[in-house]
Amino acid sequence: MIRMTEPSKITAVPDHQPAAGGIAARARASVGPKYLSGLNPEQREAVETLDGPVLVLAGAGTGKTRVLTTRIAHILSQGGARPAEILSVTFTNKAAREMKHRLGQMLGHAVEGMPWLGTFHSIGGRILRFHAELAQLKSNFTVLDVDDQVRLLKQLLQAENIDDKRWPARMLAGLIDGWKNRGLMPSQVPSGEAAIFANGKGGKLYASYQERLKILNAADFGDLLLENIRIFREHPDILRQYQQRFKYILVDEYQDTNVAQYLWLRLLSQAPSSGSSLPGLTRQSSASSEDGSPGLDASRRPGDDQDNALPIPGAEKVHVKNICCVGDDDQSIYGWRGAEVDNILRFEHDFPGAKVIRLERNYRSTGHILAAASHLIAHNEGRLGKTLRTEDHDGEKVTVTGSWDSEEEARGIGEEIEQLQRQGEKLNEIAILVRASYQMREFEDRFVTLGLPYRVIGGPRFYERAEIRDALAYLRVINSPADDLAFERIVNTPKRGLGDATVQMLHDHARKRRIPLFEAARAVVETDELKPKARGSLRDLITQFDRWRAQREVTAHTDLAQIVLDESGYTEMWQKDRSADAAGRLENLKELVRSMEEFENLQGFLEHISLVMDREGGAEDDAVSLMTLHSAKGLEFDNVFLPGWEEGLFPSQRTLDEQGRAGLEEERRLGHVGLTRARRRAKIYFATNRRIHGTWSTTIPSRFLDELPAANVEITESKGGSGWGGSGGYGASRFDDMEAFGSSYSTPGWQRAQANRNRGGGRSGGFEEDTAPFSSSASPDFGSFSSRRRGPLTIEGELVAKSTGTTSEFALDDRVFHQKFGYGRVTKIDGNKLTIAFDKAGEKKVVDSFVQRA
Repeated sequence: MIRMTEPSKITAVPDHQPAAGGIAARARASVGPKYLSGLNPEQREAVETLDGPVLVLAGAGTGKTRVLTTRIAHILSQGGARPAEILSVTFTNKAAREMKHRLGQMLGHAVEGMPWLGTFHSIGGRILRFHAELAQLKSNFTVLDVDDQVRLLKQLLQAENIDDKRWPARMLAGLIDGWKNRGLMPSQVPSGEAAIFANGKGGKLYASYQERLKILNAADFGDLLLENIRIFREHPDILRQYQQRFKYILVDEYQDTNVAQYLWLRLLSQAPSSGSSLPGLTRQSSASSEDGSPGLDASRRPGDDQDNALPIPGAEKVHVKNICCVGDDDQSIYGWRGAEVDNILRFEHDFPGAKVIRLERNYRSTGHILAAASHLIAHNEGRLGKTLRTEDHDGEKVTVTGSWDSEEEARGIGEEIEQLQRQGEKLNEIAILVRASYQMREFEDRFVTLGLPYRVIGGPRFYERAEIRDALAYLRVINSPADDLAFERIVNTPKRGLGDATVQMLHDHARKRRIPLFEAARAVVETDELKPKARGSLRDLITQFDRWRAQREVTAHTDLAQIVLDESGYTEMWQKDRSADAAGRLENLKELVRSMEEFENLQGFLEHISLVMDREGGAEDDAVSLMTLHSAKGLEFDNVFLPGWEEGLFPSQRTLDEQGRAGLEEERRLGHVGLTRARRRAKIYFATNRRIHGTWSTTIPSRFLDELPAANVEITESKGGSGWGGSGGYGASRFDDMEAFGSSYSTPGWQRAQANRNRGGGRSGGFEEDTAPFSSSASPDFGSFSSRRRGPLTIEGELVAKSTGTTSEFALDDRVFHQKFGYGRVTKIDGNKLTIAFDKAGEKKVVDSFVQRA
C-alpha cells in the first residue's frame, strides 16, 4: 500500500548547484568541450562570461590570445551566434591569421564564413566599400599609401604657393593623420592646431586634401574609419543594420586604440534598440560640419558624459550589447602614434555594469622577473591594477650592470652572449632591446667583430638605413671615383636638378667611352649637352669631390666626413625636414661619424662596412635579435638584454619634456614591457658615459633602477671592462689602474692582446709618461674620447684587415687556423672574405688576413 504525504507537509528541497571544485563540478568539466581543457579559472571565466560588456585585463604572458580565440570557439559551439554575426578586431593581419588558425585547431575544421574577423582598417574598408556612395566615392576606390599622400599634398602646397621646404608635405601628412586618428573632420580641427602649419592654413589644406581625394576616387587609411563614423552618425538606419548584424564584438589590444577606433566601437557596441543617445558623440560648441553633420567636440574626450549626445531616431533607451575587450593598461606604449590609454582605464565608465576579469597568472617568466616588472609598474598612478604571479620557480634574479661607456657596454653584452652560447643557448633565444635605434650601431659592430650572427627586427640594420647609405655613398666616391653605384645614388641627393634624363646621359657617355660615371660627368660638364642649370650643379658637385679628396690627405677622416655632410647640403636637407623621423636620421648621421673614430683611416672604415653589410642569412638562421623596445611588443625570448637605462635616454628626455608625467608613465610601461619579454634571464645595463648629440656626456642611472625591488635584483660587474662603481658614484675609469689594465677581464682574446702589446710596444701595461689618458695614442681596445687619428683598430690582437684585395691566397677546402675560432676548413671565397666551417665555432665569415694556414 502506497502512502501519500499531504502536499502541505512536504519539506521543500533547495535547488542544487555543484560546489565549486567539488567532485560533480570537476566531473562535469571533464566531459565539457575539449577547447576548455587546460584553462585556469580566470581564463575560463573570461571565456564563459558571454552576456554584457566584459573587460579582460590580461597581463604579459597570461594567455590572452588563447582566451580570445577560445571565447569565439565557445560562442560558435554553444550556438550563440553564427560566424558572420561575430565582429572580432585586431591590430595586425598577423594576429588575425593566428586567430583563424587557432580556431581551426580548436573546432577541428577550417574556420570559414567569418568575414568580420580582421584589423580595424580592413573591416572599416569593407564597410566603406558597401556604402561608398554615401562618402562620395565609388566602391572601387583606391587606398593611398604614405608616398601617394605626400605627393598629393605637395601638389596642394604648390597650388597654394606655400614653400614646401619650410612647410614639408610630410609634416602636413602627419598632422592630418593625427586629426583623423582623433575622429576630426576638417571643420572640426581646433583653430589653434590648424595655425601651427603654414600660418593657419592647415585646416584649409586638410579640407582641400579631402576634396581632392573624392575627385580621385581615393581614400587614405585614416578615412577607412573616419568615413565609417560619419556614415553611422548621418545614417542611423545603416548603423542599426550593423548593430543588428553583430551579436558579439571582441577587441584585441584595446589599450592601443585611438579616439577614432574608440568612437567606431562605441557606435557599433550599442544594441539596436539603443536609447536616446550615443555616449561619446558630442556636438561641437561652435559650428557643425560643412555638410550639416554634427561635429565632435575636440576639446573634450569622447565619452566624458552624455550631455548633448546625438539622438538616434526611434530609440528610447541605451542598451549595450555583448562586447569583450582584451588588453593590458600596463602595456600601453604607443601614445606617440595616437593610442589613448584612457580608453581602457574608462571602460567601466563607458560600459556601466561591465565585468572586469583579471588574468594574472603568467606562463612566460620566472618569479624574480615578474616581481621586478610588477614592482616597477606599480609606481604608475594611471592603471587599473593587477599583480602578475607564476607557479614557476623563482629562477635567476634580474641583473643590473654598470659600464664605463657604451663601448664597454657592447663588449660586456657580447661576452655574456658568447658565454650563453657556450652553455648551449640558442642565439634565437637571445634579444637586445634598446630605447633608441642609434644604440644598435655599437652592438652591430661588436657582433661583426665577434662573428656573432644577428638580425634587426622592425627596421633595417644601422648601415642599411637610407641616410647612412647616402652618407657612405659620398665617402665611397671620395675613396674610389670609379664607384658608379655610389655616385649614382647621391648625384641628386639632396636635390640638385639632376633628374633621370641627366643620369641616363651620363650612363650613355660612360658606356661609349668605357669610363666610370664620375669621369663621364667631368667630361659632360665641358660640353653643351646639358642645360646650363644642370651643368652648373654637376660642375659644382665634381669640384666639391675634388676638394674633398685633396682634404683627405691632411684632414682626419672623421672631420672629413662631417665636412662632406655639411658642404654637400645633406645635413641641411634633414634639418629642414619636419617629418617625425628627421631628428632620428640626424642622430644616426652623428653616430656614423662617431663610429669612424675607431679606425685608422677612411679605407679601413669602408673595409669594415663592406664586411658588416655582406652578411647573408635568412630569418630561419640562428641569430641574436636586435630591436627597439617598441618593436618587442608581443615577442618573448629566454634571455633579454636591456642596455641604456640612463636618465635622458630611458626615460627619454624628449618624452618627458613633451608629455610630462603622462610621458614618464608611458616610459615606465615600456620598461615593464621590456622586462616581461624575458622568460629566464633579464639583464639591465647602463653606461656612465655616452655620446649624446655628438658629445660625450656623463650620465646618471635611470630612476627606474631605484624602482626595482632589491630582493629580486643582483648587481653584477661588467664583463666588458672595469665596470661601474668607483669614487664619486660615477664609476671607475678603465684608466684608473695605471699598472695593469683591468683585473677581471681575462678572456683568451684579452690575454693575447696584452701579450702582443707587451711584445710590440715595450710597455708593461700602462701608458708612456707623455701620453695623456684620452689621447689618440691610447690603446684602441679601450676606445678614446679624442677625434684625432688613432692607431689601427685591433680586435683581440689582430689588425682588422691588411688590405681589401680582389683575390685571396686561400683556396676552397684549405685547412686554416683562427686565433679566436680555432681550426676550420674554407667553404666559400668572396674576394678577401672567407666563409669557414670551424670545428667548434661553426660557420663564420672572416677577412682572410685574420687566418693562417694550419
